[in-house]
Amino acid sequence: MGQVGDLARAARRWILIATPFAAIAITYSQPRLAQWREYHQMADTRTVMGIPNALNVLSNVPFAIVGLLGLRTAFRRRRSGFDRRPFVVFFAGVALTAIGSGYYHLAPDDFRLVWDRLPMSVAFMGVLTAVISEFIDQRLARWLLMPLVLTGAASVLYWYWSEVRGAGDLRFYGLVQFGSLAAIALTIILYPRAVSIWLVAALAAYGLSKICEIYDAPILSSTHVVSGHTLKHLFAAAGAALIIPFTRDRPLPHLRHQAPPAP
Repeated sequence: MGQVGDLARAARRWILIATPFAAIAITYSQPRLAQWREYHQMADTRTVMGIPNALNVLSNVPFAIVGLLGLRTAFRRRRSGFDRRPFVVFFAGVALTAIGSGYYHLAPDDFRLVWDRLPMSVAFMGVLTAVISEFIDQRLARWLLMPLVLTGAASVLYWYWSEVRGAGDLRFYGLVQFGSLAAIALTIILYPRAVSIWLVAALAAYGLSKICEIYDAPILSSTHVVSGHTLKHLFAAAGAALIIPFTRDRPLPHLRHQAPPAP
């Protein structure tokens, strides 16, 4: 039985190792994808209290609240086997998204979009590393944290550099965003007995946020109150908030003694 368990663990690890290479190969087998100009044309452009695009700007406030609450929780958490560092990176990215996204939505353009996407990419890499730490291997997560954060930031800077050159390419950024989410979903599938309902709910909330983004104008036309893009922010912030109780979940039994708790 022990050999079967060892083989299963080895198979899971090899699947997780092979998946990023497969994702890279699939992504770069596709043609270059430039940022479409219509991306900056939000449905809700109403000015409130002198704030242009007011609801799209103000709906970023929950990111600041969630980020600060998450940082407070991560620094206070003392459970056995908990490494706070990836969670600190995640919640810091969430808090900074409030500033970057608010700045972008005041006057949307490519340059401002960089400051929207930079903290988001940091947050994606933080939560991915947190999942690696909680489900797979804490030492591996500690080694990967900074390289992944730098990779996330580089994907945004590369996109903007390519746009300035007139050869915009979103593939790297898309790989970082959707690849990290796919990796988290795959980890949940491979470790079903350790699934956190909070993590599943967070992914579902983020999925709803992307649907709302796609249906930005139809949602505003239907409600006459709120646009899909504003709801996108609220659902994404809710998804980030669900990571706070995830920090209370126990790690897998075989991970509990791999590394001491973070100081």
